[in-house]
Amino acid sequence: MQKLLTTILKTIIFFIGWAILISFTPDIGTNNPAFLRLWWEFSPFAVVVLFSIFFVFIIEKGKIKIPIITSFFKNSLIGVVTGALWLGSVAAVLILTKTMNIQGHNQIDFIWIWILASLLNAAMQELLMRGYLYQLWKQKYNVAAATVLTTILFTAMHGGAFEAGMIPVLNVVSMSVFATILLEYTGTMIAPIIAHFIWNAIGAIIMGSVSLASDYPNLLNSSFQGIQMLSGGQYKMEGSIIVLVVNLILITCLLVVNKNKSYESKFIRNNKKELG
Repeated sequence: MQKLLTTILKTIIFFIGWAILISFTPDIGTNNPAFLRLWWEFSPFAVVVLFSIFFVFIIEKGKIKIPIITSFFKNSLIGVVTGALWLGSVAAVLILTKTMNIQGHNQIDFIWIWILASLLNAAMQELLMRGYLYQLWKQKYNVAAATVLTTILFTAMHGGAFEAGMIPVLNVVSMSVFATILLEYTGTMIAPIIAHFIWNAIGAIIMGSVSLASDYPNLLNSSFQGIQMLSGGQYKMEGSIIVLVVNLILITCLLVVNKNKSYESKFIRNNKKELG
């Protein structure tokens, strides 16, 4: 019981402390919306990095590790491929069914600043959810408990999905589970960060079909029509059941390859013992 209470207390202090601290973030003296958004994304990212360092090295005394740069290039590539497959498959289905149409484009000033801001947003969310908190619950209990806890928090952070309906909520939940399994498969946070970044940057800033903060611009004007369950209606991709289906397929595939990977590792260990 004491272990549970201690773990819950650490979780509350970490998450609520982060939320309180970022609420005091001051604005910067600029009229450039791109740089202002970059600052708004950098501040919560910087706070979660500092919180993570403090909790890992001071509170936990280094007993908990956050895997970030393990096999960096290999897992970066996995993140790119997974993110492209994730977003691309959803977009392909919606375009081929004529549910999604591209109608013109816009001029975006400082587009690379906007993209960098979306990267910081994705990195912040992943580090907040699947960094210290995930590793804490995984160490104290197991992967299932860590997944449930972080998925609840991740869904709570996207509270607007509840106003949109059941499908958007399930999309958020399944996305969190998908990112967690990707983390477990690669053994590093870099893959889910990159996959999440591709979903945000390409889906929102380029395609205009994913929701970020209201001030984010979009290069292409995407319209969605047809049955709302398929098109997502005013919530675009994130309200479409296609996203849920793709998320579930990716979750299943990752579970299968992760299981095969575990079998291979166990087989190699057993062979080493026999040879030894």
